[in-house]
Formats: sequence, C-alpha cells, structure tokens
Amino acid sequence: YFSIIENSGNMNYSGIINCTIVDGNGFRVALYLSGCNHKCEGCHNKETWDFNFGKEYTHKVEEILFDRIDKPFIKGLTLTGGDPLYHSTEVLGLLKRFRERFGDTKDVWLYTGFTMEEINRSDDLKPKVIELCDYVVDGRFEISKRDTSLPFRGSKNQIIWEKSENGMFEHSS
Repeated sequence: YFSIIENSGNMNYSGIINCTIVDGNGFRVALYLSGCNHKCEGCHNKETWDFNFGKEYTHKVEEILFDRIDKPFIKGLTLTGGDPLYHSTEVLGLLKRFRERFGDTKDVWLYTGFTMEEINRSDDLKPKVIELCDYVVDGRFEISKRDTSLPFRGSKNQIIWEKSENGMFEHSS
C-alpha cells in the first residue's frame, strides 16, 4: 500500500507518542515533526524549531507509525512539532498514504502556527494538506494569551477548526 515517499529534501521528526490524550480527542498517536520558523515565545517544543533535530522520517518509521495507529482503541493521528506545514510536500504524501490505509476510520489532527486565513491564502501545498485533516488547531502560541484550561491548545488566540460534512472547516465548540 505504500506509494513512494516524495522528498523535496528530508523531513525529520523528534518523536512519536504512542497513546496521548492531550493532542486531540480520544487516544491518539502523535508525530512530532522537526522544523518551525514561528519561534513562539514560551514554546514548549523549542528543540523542534531546528529542521535537522531528531531522526529522518523514513518508510520504516511510517510503517511503525501506522502499525501503532492500527489499534482499535486509537482514534487517530496527530501531526504537531515543530510545524508540519513547513513540510507540506512530505506531509501531503504521508496523509495520502494514511487515507489509503485507514480511509475515514481514523481521524487526523494537525497543529500549526499558521492561521487558517494564511493557509487558505497560500499558493503552495498547505491547503491541500489540510483537506486531508479532520481538525486543524491554528495560530501561533502567544504567551500573553496562555490559558491552561483550554482543551487541546495553549493560548486563547488559537482556534480548533473541525471539518464539516460539506468539507469546509468551521470553528469547533
């Protein structure tokens, strides 16, 4: 089922969390990608700013990732980092292969420092990436708006977008 991993360079990841409940609804597997130029003050993953941090994402890593997701109690995949949208080409390929294997039986959450407006105005692959996601948490972390009581996000400016039945993203309640 694997198609070729398209590489416009390499994509590194800093880790895989096998069973997290803080990176989206339900038990999830989270892939932390390396590389972010937002450099938000107060970021809790500063090491992932470096695009070379961690290990290279390979076919073998993807097999392991998908096998971990392929458990009945795992609701889906979370892509975070770093910022996955700095690797739009590679992440688009990953999500196409994810959908080939799991269809809509598992969901995808993606965390990004880009706003939905910035993504929609983008002339690169960012809009194509989010088309394959079910939830997008957008916006840079703003330490002055930090709120630890918010589910699945760190600051009040960040928005959880949920894909509706018509394929459009709407604010999630």
